[in-house]
Amino acid sequence: MKFIFLLALFCLQLSIFLAAFTGETATAQEHDHATHDEAQPDKKQSQQNMQDMPGMQHGAEHHQPGNFVDEILHHATAGTSVQPNSTAEPMIMLPKGNWLFMFHGVAFVNAMQQSGPRGYDKFFSTNWFMPMAQRSFGRSELTLRTMLSLEPATVTKRFYPLLFQQGETAFGKPINDGQHPHDFFMELAALYDVRLGDHGLLSFYAASVGDPAMGPSAYPHRASASENPAAALGHHLQDSTHIANDVVTGGLTYKQARIEFSGFHGREPDEFRWNIDSGAIDSWSTRLTVQPGQNWSAQYSFAHLTSPEQLHAAEDMQRMTASVMYNRPLAKGSWASTLLWGRNRVMQTGQVFNSYLAESTLNFATRNRVWGRIENVDRTNELLLGKQPEPPGFDERFLARIQAYTIGYDREFPLIPGLATALGGQVTFYGKPDFLTPVYGQHPAGAILFVRIRPKGTSHTHTH
Repeated sequence: MKFIFLLALFCLQLSIFLAAFTGETATAQEHDHATHDEAQPDKKQSQQNMQDMPGMQHGAEHHQPGNFVDEILHHATAGTSVQPNSTAEPMIMLPKGNWLFMFHGVAFVNAMQQSGPRGYDKFFSTNWFMPMAQRSFGRSELTLRTMLSLEPATVTKRFYPLLFQQGETAFGKPINDGQHPHDFFMELAALYDVRLGDHGLLSFYAASVGDPAMGPSAYPHRASASENPAAALGHHLQDSTHIANDVVTGGLTYKQARIEFSGFHGREPDEFRWNIDSGAIDSWSTRLTVQPGQNWSAQYSFAHLTSPEQLHAAEDMQRMTASVMYNRPLAKGSWASTLLWGRNRVMQTGQVFNSYLAESTLNFATRNRVWGRIENVDRTNELLLGKQPEPPGFDERFLARIQAYTIGYDREFPLIPGLATALGGQVTFYGKPDFLTPVYGQHPAGAILFVRIRPKGTSHTHTH
């Protein structure tokens, strides 16, 4: 794992180099347009370098993956998860010799307000940044990837407010009505893929911090949730393993189907977010993914998690998820949607908790986006503790099923060169059983106003 860590740091250093030269690249592109004939040889060389990369053989101007194998080789999301082939990931790309350097991520600066006795306000930022480097060796490809988040600093007091949310701890107490920040190191990984004939792919993934083969792409990386700055309420029943330690994964792809197996350390990250946790590989997962067309992706996954929760260390858990993703490219935008079910079963007690999610984001007229998310999730009696610690002998049980309805809008403005900056907001309304009215009020709701910043360009469109 130390070797993987060193490789990831090397990737990070290369990405810093990329960031330093981004402005220079943009200037050079402007110069190329002004002196087209003079710069034509360099342009052709850049195109050739892009075409040599796996999954980019359709030309530098538009290299949407032609099949499932090409989509996998993009490695544009965390771990080994995928989205529909037609999904465009916003990122900066720079070919240098035999290497392709990429950088993508997003930062939201949020002002949140919530109603009711449990609601409160906060100013915070949710963010992640992913530098990566790829190189081909004949029919093989090596990918080095680092993902970082500054949330340990930009989300103060170890969580941000989110009504009815549960999961992990802050200052030794369970987090209720709040969402924990991501770790500074979200991923430190190396991936190696080998083509098997024209339709097959053998894949290996190793990460000291990473994402095992469990669930769909996690909410921070889904196109259907790209403009939503807040976590899904079902996060800890669906995709919370997207930050796990000591992860190893093997996968085999043939045409439109892929099967994967992972081993990893099952304990969730602790509340000290700046360090790298570690532990024995004591948990496992498997995932079947099918891409029936350019615009569709479906997966089913199962995991056995050993002692995932710090406050309930004696309990093991089984998790199942199933999801369908759809992405439709439009003339001046796109429409991305996800349907997701997740279930946890506590082995020692037999308690079962379910979550259901439907979310969609429509990008129209180039700079405008509107989105929605509907959730129906099971909550436990730990929610009634609020900010209090669990009493000795506390028995966590099913409490209620909660509904959340979110709608939002943002519009991009050309404020910062090279970056896509948007101003937007969203509102969430909650449904609950009547017995929770004294705790949450009659009609609990929350609203967020935000500024969103991400790189311009996409992994499927490269312009000169």
